[in-house]
Amino acid sequence: MKRIEKVFSDLATANRAAFIAYYCAGDPDFETSIAACRTLIESGVDILEIGVPFSDPLADGLTNQLAAQRALESGMTADQVFELVRRIREFSQIPIVFYTYYNLVFAQGSQVYVARAAEAGVDALLTLDLPPEEADEHLAACHAAGLGTVFIVAPTTPASRIERIAQATTSFIYYVSREGVTGEQAAVAAGVQLQVDRIRQYTELPVVVGFGVSTAEHVQALSKLADGVVVGSAIVKCVADGLGDENAILQALHNKVSALTQNSVLLRA
Repeated sequence: MKRIEKVFSDLATANRAAFIAYYCAGDPDFETSIAACRTLIESGVDILEIGVPFSDPLADGLTNQLAAQRALESGMTADQVFELVRRIREFSQIPIVFYTYYNLVFAQGSQVYVARAAEAGVDALLTLDLPPEEADEHLAACHAAGLGTVFIVAPTTPASRIERIAQATTSFIYYVSREGVTGEQAAVAAGVQLQVDRIRQYTELPVVVGFGVSTAEHVQALSKLADGVVVGSAIVKCVADGLGDENAILQALHNKVSALTQNSVLLRA
């Protein structure tokens, strides 16, 4: 059983949703990002979503844009992103999903990029700006390498496209709960239950919810509705607030994950 599949299976048995944390590779530098990923894992994250830094992250809000900028300015390269995964694999078998943009894949070619990701220890690719209708070559490369695929459903996605997205997805469906870009929000978006139920008409794969999730109350509410909850900007902000002090960053990350998952807020009922 593959790592992502096993995590969702084990958590379903425990009647708990998955906690998925986003972290930008190389933010604020390569070595700190290794330590940060270790801290996130040891603090209880179930799946690690690693953002591949890109100069034009059109789906990201300001917090994650600045994280990508810090990573690139520190000298983070495509090779180092793969090396980060290899270093994580020295101490953890946590499922790892790359959150990336197709330009970065296309620059190397899908076959090369996917093969390198699989060799490094990546479990699945979430390619933000690649629609499944145009992803045949990419999907074939992922299938050949045994790499999972993750595609996004938005609040505005019509039913006909949900079916197509479900057909192209092999790991889990990512429902972005609000239009626009990533970023912390004061309240959970309306209509999540309806949308998750709609997605489940077309797939038996897990459905996770992200975008705007920033408090334990958000996590608790969404855990009742979906198979997993993704937190990004609230975690990345721990880095921004602690720049120049690695220990402060690591402690803030631990505290944030603990706060978001305290008192079994991820239990489904």
